[in-house]
Amino acid sequence: MKRFAAVSLAALMVLAVFASCASAADSVEIRGPVYNGTSLADIVPVSMDANSFAAFYYDLDEGTQTETLSVLSADDSDTIPEGDLVYNTKITFVDFEYAPGFTASDADNATKQFPVLGFFAEAFIPLDEAKADKLAKLVMDDDEKYTLRTGEILDLGEGYALEAKQVDVDGEKVWLEFTKDGEFIDDEIISVATADDTGDWVVDLDDIEDEDDVIVMRVHVNQVFQGAVDSIAQIEGLWLIDFENAMTIESDDEFGELEVTISGDTLNLESTDDITLNKDDTEEIAEGMSFLIADTPDDEFRFYVFKEFTEPGTYEIRGSVVDNNETSTWEWNSSTFAGFYYDIDDDVGTEELKILSSTGTDTVEIDDNQLVYTTTIENVDFEFAPGFTASDDDAATKEYPVLGFFAEEFVAIDPASADKLAKLVLDDDEKYTLRTGEILDLGEGYALEAKQVDVEGDKVWLEFTKDGEFIDDEIISVVAGETGDWVVDLDDVEDEDDVVVMRMHVNQVFQGAVDSIAQIEGLWLIDYENAFTIENDDEFGELEVTLKGKTLELSNDDSITLNKDDDEEIAEGMSFKMADNTEDFVRFYPFVEVTIEGAEEDVDDEEDVEEEPVVDETPVDDNVTVDEEPVVDEEPVVDEEPVDEEPEEPEEPAPGFGFVFGLAGLLAVVYLVRRNN
Repeated sequence: MKRFAAVSLAALMVLAVFASCASAADSVEIRGPVYNGTSLADIVPVSMDANSFAAFYYDLDEGTQTETLSVLSADDSDTIPEGDLVYNTKITFVDFEYAPGFTASDADNATKQFPVLGFFAEAFIPLDEAKADKLAKLVMDDDEKYTLRTGEILDLGEGYALEAKQVDVDGEKVWLEFTKDGEFIDDEIISVATADDTGDWVVDLDDIEDEDDVIVMRVHVNQVFQGAVDSIAQIEGLWLIDFENAMTIESDDEFGELEVTISGDTLNLESTDDITLNKDDTEEIAEGMSFLIADTPDDEFRFYVFKEFTEPGTYEIRGSVVDNNETSTWEWNSSTFAGFYYDIDDDVGTEELKILSSTGTDTVEIDDNQLVYTTTIENVDFEFAPGFTASDDDAATKEYPVLGFFAEEFVAIDPASADKLAKLVLDDDEKYTLRTGEILDLGEGYALEAKQVDVEGDKVWLEFTKDGEFIDDEIISVVAGETGDWVVDLDDVEDEDDVVVMRMHVNQVFQGAVDSIAQIEGLWLIDYENAFTIENDDEFGELEVTLKGKTLELSNDDSITLNKDDDEEIAEGMSFKMADNTEDFVRFYPFVEVTIEGAEEDVDDEEDVEEEPVVDETPVDDNVTVDEEPVVDEEPVVDEEPVDEEPEEPEEPAPGFGFVFGLAGLLAVVYLVRRNN
């Protein structure tokens, strides 16, 4: 029983760690292929499409894509000449997700496909299927089942909604209402009484970017039910475009660095000026799509294109697509799976996923131990340069050991062993200016406070905290001969001592007539409080661990079947997605998902969102003034009338359900251990 309790306790601790790691992001970057050479001119011409650039629109079921981006030439100064950066996208047709689609005899309902156009990595619908000039974003295309009771509202996204108003007494018809931001758009009574009743509703509207009879929504009602208690409509099949935000594109319109030419069903955009790709820089192309250029030596040049998404939602980052039956073995690494960890400056990736053998023509059967995930510790440079310069070993270190683990970045506590990991919170070379009393939020509850600056303006007293609790402090000097570096190492981090958990560099200290200031340039931090240990035979999803020094190898204990039109999770949010229309061939890819929460959720779960450090501009000295625009981490402020009441004591925030269950489990284990002692 004692062994059971110990194993249970360990399992609960690992689960708690990974629950804390599954926090939302505030942006998602999806990268394209990495290009290496001695210069940009040595690399080009290059062209990328949805097979190589995971952000571009791609329909797995149809195997179709619409977008390409090409760099045609460059000169010796790493400059792309005017007109030689070319983006092209062309209308294609794909099946509706709900099958077999609308079956009524009229032309609209008989349509099984719709026109689609990827436009800067997002799916848009042409209002005229033959012209690419008028577009509306695709909001929904699914075949999920939704059960609506009368009076219930189904949120479709972007402010659109469906409400089941009433069900008739015979349980054969439902009255649905379609709204946008609560405003009426259309309604319909839909019947499923006879075989001739399709249960379909097609909403078409006039005057959408000067176009009439534009289909904006399709709904299929599968069943209607009138019970003694509930009146229910079951919807299976939804398709919707954001018609209220449709747009018209004209020739000579400009998007970022590109200018449009329209030719029927095709948009062609070319650069209007020379574009220079400087090392260690980001160069925007258009609509959140940019070049990222590595910080490399003179004889190396490396870059990739990426798309950054910032709108709330869940984003899929996929690997390269398997689209044949010519082989039964496949593999992905950081070059072919944009979800895997990758450091462009050092050209380092650590993760690989392999299917060693498989069988099947319309499904994929993977036998025991034939799906193998490996990740190996690699060293990468700190972002702040030239790095620490003190004579002691810790401060002289220019690199740190990193490990991608299921598409997230971790730091190995022991550089020679992959069994003890902590998530990387910060690694940057940005400048942060702190007045005395100000707190720099580092993320995950960690913070730095400038306590005081000495009267000579040579030293600053800094304090390092976690969730407001003291961890360490240091007086840092920037006088001649001093480095301005602070390295925080702690003991008993997953039973390891002298673990470096934070590094920072103070660039300047200033004591003025009004302000006392410390300027920080260079921050590195790991989430040591949530570090965890992995052991042989630990299981993550379908995979079991084997430790091999600097390498973690995980393989499937049981066989895995990839079925058509299905997602099969591997472990820790990494999955395979299979197409639904394969008969004598297979088409699938691996993917991970990243969620950007909405504004309201961000307020509720602020501590779970990974953000750039922000300064809490709250001076403790009345003589301190703010004479520049601060970056302040604030809650939204509600302007209310004053209330003549005693202020209430603030309530302690209630813990989340995950915390409650985890705590309950831990207490149960403690009880078992005590009882058996």
